[in-house]
Amino acid sequence: LPPASLTKLMTTYVVFKALAQGQVSLEDEVTISEKAWRTPGSRMFVEVGKRVSIDDLLHGVIIQSGHDASVALAEHIAGTEEVFAQMMNQYAEQLGMLATHFANATGLPAEGHVTTARDLATLARAMIEEFPEHYSWHSIREFTFNDIRQTNRNKLLWRDDSVDGIKTGHTEEAGYCLVASAERDGMRIISAVMGTASAKARTDGSQALLNYGFRFFETRLLFKAGEEITTTRVWKSANETSRLGVLEDLYITVRRGTYDQLESILDIPAIVEAPVAAGQPLAELRISLGEDELLKTPLRGLDDNPEGSF
Repeated sequence: LPPASLTKLMTTYVVFKALAQGQVSLEDEVTISEKAWRTPGSRMFVEVGKRVSIDDLLHGVIIQSGHDASVALAEHIAGTEEVFAQMMNQYAEQLGMLATHFANATGLPAEGHVTTARDLATLARAMIEEFPEHYSWHSIREFTFNDIRQTNRNKLLWRDDSVDGIKTGHTEEAGYCLVASAERDGMRIISAVMGTASAKARTDGSQALLNYGFRFFETRLLFKAGEEITTTRVWKSANETSRLGVLEDLYITVRRGTYDQLESILDIPAIVEAPVAAGQPLAELRISLGEDELLKTPLRGLDDNPEGSF
């Protein structure tokens, strides 16, 4: 489906990547081109020829959904909006957004400019995980630039205190769209609603999805990072056994009331030979519920185990 201004999730993601890589800084000033100034649709009202900080432009994109700010950022990062769109598509491919193609930085209608609800949820998750300090800007309710105050179009920010983002979109072709996210009791859910008939419908639909997720599902911590899950015999090693575990906290999300029914299966090779390096995958952990496999992850050596002497 056409994503309208949900496109700007990727626009800001690309800018956040450039910030993280040290290519630009929030204090850098961008000269507003005539193309950016003339871009139709929602705007933060930048003026042609003026210099505006990347910080302000990002707030203009995130809170005010400014098309003009999106184009200005794209031109500053990549030279042209067309090259910036290529960067957007490269990151989409890296994130596994396989049904997505971007033609511009704004979401204005363009041939082949499409995505899916699933791909947008994938992008939102990546932004939240990789850039928590910038993601928090999506919860800001209003922003004033050039003496013009505009409010965030995500009405869930006023309706539900657990909601802290993320982005609305609307064109005639795309309908009313909203990717929303909320966190309750340490569990986060992302919803994606596209193609509704009104701003109220996208808000109500998103609220219903979030409530459904929190009511019927729960997220549990299975194993902590670095925690010993099991051990395995290591042949020809300095130490007879090696501890196995995961390097990052391992969570699972299941329907409420089914956690105690989960089964774990360890696949450990019959022979493991030294040397073993910390972090080296040595076995596999599979979590299943009945006949359904829910999760599969490698178990890694938690310590170095060099070859032993004769």
